[in-house]
Amino acid sequence: MYSLTSEPFKLDRDVEAIAVPTGETIELPAGVVGYITQALGGSFTIFVDGSMFMILGHNADALGREPLPAPVLPENATQDDVEQAVWDQLRTVYDPEIPVSIVELGLVYECDVKALDEGGYEVDIDMTLTAPGCGMGDVLVSDAAAKIKLIPEIKQVHCDIVFDPPWDQSMMSEAAKLETGML
Repeated sequence: MYSLTSEPFKLDRDVEAIAVPTGETIELPAGVVGYITQALGGSFTIFVDGSMFMILGHNADALGREPLPAPVLPENATQDDVEQAVWDQLRTVYDPEIPVSIVELGLVYECDVKALDEGGYEVDIDMTLTAPGCGMGDVLVSDAAAKIKLIPEIKQVHCDIVFDPPWDQSMMSEAAKLETGML
């Protein structure tokens, strides 16, 4: 799963990076050096020249890391198995500034898994952000959708950001509160 770290790196190739907290995408060139400060859920938070960036898991090789293995379903998976796999994937989506998953932060309000007539499943996610103006919202939504799409049998994924009810710290799990020092 990886963990919190302060490991130096040198980019093996050019890589797309997402500026934290603005969400702006830039390209960092091969040879750039910095530190990996968070490596959770297959994505990486890095510091380069005093700036923070997120590198998504499919670009792990640029940091000399292996991507996480794709999720698998049991043979003859039920809808409950698929829903559990969706929740497991959502637990691998981390806020790049906070070492806590979006599930533990209480950002996922709804997860609806429906069987499609033509086979496979459709997933509808309603999630929120810790702050309405968070520049990382689209990044977290994209990361969640991409990770859910890796599950076999998932045909459609819809992730929407909602702000009703407004998020507050009471929505965090006990583990998240402990990790962030809010317990």
